[in-house]
Amino acid sequence: MEGMDIEPVTLAGRHVRLEPLSLAHLDALCAVGLDEELWRWTTAGVRTRDDMQRYIEMALEWREAGTALPFATMLQPDGTVIGSSRFANIDRPNRRLEIGWTWIGRPWQRTPANTEAKYLMLRHAFEVLGCIRVEFKTDVLNTTSRNALLRIGAREEGIFRRHMITETGRVRDSIYFSIIEAEWPAVKAGLIGKLGRT
Repeated sequence: MEGMDIEPVTLAGRHVRLEPLSLAHLDALCAVGLDEELWRWTTAGVRTRDDMQRYIEMALEWREAGTALPFATMLQPDGTVIGSSRFANIDRPNRRLEIGWTWIGRPWQRTPANTEAKYLMLRHAFEVLGCIRVEFKTDVLNTTSRNALLRIGAREEGIFRRHMITETGRVRDSIYFSIIEAEWPAVKAGLIGKLGRT
């Protein structure tokens, strides 16, 4: 559909660059991502190099199927890999997608990295892909993620009860957030303000 031509792309800002994820990022992602705490609230555990390889391979399978566009998150300007994120659950006819599967190594948490990555992805979704809705979900118990989504300007929509089964067998409730196209100008201004852009 016009406006939803979702192809691999590099999104660059002042603090981070998001480039198409590939197996070439495996070692660098292992260096920062084999941290059990990063995966505490996810449905999959990534504890070993093999786990990380499977994580990347699944993301690439989704990309080939046309349902996701995964990125490696890298610092500007030196290219240090610090995490990953993706567009997923891409629904072209309804011009919506989800931003998720986002994680950043602990040394770069509470820095501008995640805020700018979200800004770059949201700008691409609304201004290039023509989305009318971008959604996010997280574990209802993950207060850090919930607060971060509210901070970037997403609106809480509701809880999907008994929504997913985690790797440990725990049945998780998911909480959904969204930003719609009419809200994007205000959200964009807020993110630019947080990033100190002029």
